[in-house]
Amino acid sequence: MEPVLLEILCCPLCKGELELRDAEEREGEVVAGALICTSCGERYPIEDGIPNMLPPDQRHGG
Repeated sequence: MEPVLLEILCCPLCKGELELRDAEEREGEVVAGALICTSCGERYPIEDGIPNMLPPDQRHGG
């Protein structure tokens, strides 16, 4: 995931801003970590460079 995506992504549940945490970067891209909503606190995992933005009840294996 390109770090610049943080400027346009928002929480799909409440539309709050997202904060990158526990980031693991490789060659300038985030490959693992989590996006945390600063409003509702929901956590969205980043795996293999792809943020899983599905609501918690729709995620599989997360």
